[in-house]
Amino acid sequence: MGVGGDSASSPSAFSVDQLPRWGDGRRLRVGLLGGSFNPAHEGHAQIAHRAIRVLGLDQVWLMVSPGNPLKPTRGMAPLAERLASAQALADSPAIVATAIEAGLGTRYALDTVRRLRIRFPHVRFVWLMGADVFAELPRWSRWREFVRSVPIAVAPRPHSNVAALRGRTASVLARYRLPSGQVRALAEKTPPVWAFLPGQQNGISATDLRRSRASV
Repeated sequence: MGVGGDSASSPSAFSVDQLPRWGDGRRLRVGLLGGSFNPAHEGHAQIAHRAIRVLGLDQVWLMVSPGNPLKPTRGMAPLAERLASAQALADSPAIVATAIEAGLGTRYALDTVRRLRIRFPHVRFVWLMGADVFAELPRWSRWREFVRSVPIAVAPRPHSNVAALRGRTASVLARYRLPSGQVRALAEKTPPVWAFLPGQQNGISATDLRRSRASV
């Protein structure tokens, strides 16, 4: 299982099985879309494609979490199954499904970002999340440290945008919001910084998918 495919054939590839301890020299813009992917769905792919296009990213990593501390373990599919569902969405070399957090030994976003920066000091990372997740960011472990660690791109989600843009997270981070005309430069900005990515919205959720499958 890897990030970026076969490292022998692609100069920009990343391999989970061969994670450098530090000092990897590749220079890319990489979006990090973390989550349980229980299962992965078209909404995840939509966010990834939009981020690549709007932010000028080289890759988006669909980071399948070994275990989300904010979600119950009951009903959570095995990691291999969730990774497979994310891999099914990787319809482009620029979109990569990975369980890299299992290789890093991290469960919290802040720890993941810090360890990735040690291993890939020349990569410009951007954390991708839906508006629903952005609204709940204060529930995250050490969330104020997290927003100072990586630029954040927020994708619209039906019924979540108003709450996200008027909620606590947006209020605390109001002066760090990037104007729409500068969004493409988000990866180059020094955090804390965030941007809202307007565009088509997808209301599908993993919960809805699990319910529909259970009813079949």
